[in-house]
Amino acid sequence: MSDFNALATQFTTFYYQTFDADRSQLAPLYRNESMLTFENTQVQGVANITEKLSSLPFQRVQHRVSTLDAQPTGQNGNVIVMVTGELLLDEEQNPQRYSQVFHLVNDNGNYFVLNDIFRLNYC
Repeated sequence: MSDFNALATQFTTFYYQTFDADRSQLAPLYRNESMLTFENTQVQGVANITEKLSSLPFQRVQHRVSTLDAQPTGQNGNVIVMVTGELLLDEEQNPQRYSQVFHLVNDNGNYFVLNDIFRLNYC
């Protein structure tokens, strides 16, 4: 039962380290059937997702994960991951809270992001 938790932790660490360093390098984590919902915008496919992430209006970002929850989905080893945390953008001193959900799909032992939902939390 802990395998999906370990996978979620490893994936989340890799995802946010890569995002914070060079978000254009996240493309291999997605497939053409992948969908990203970023706030109110939905995009599908590797090229569109990479373009959306690369065009976000900040230069530097630092993610701080507060919580990480994971559950297995289905028989194939797929995993759903929910993350909450804080973002520090560019030179801002006040972090913004966010939530993000990933649906990781097992493709012969290699995982990709089928669904990615991101939302800032304003409360």
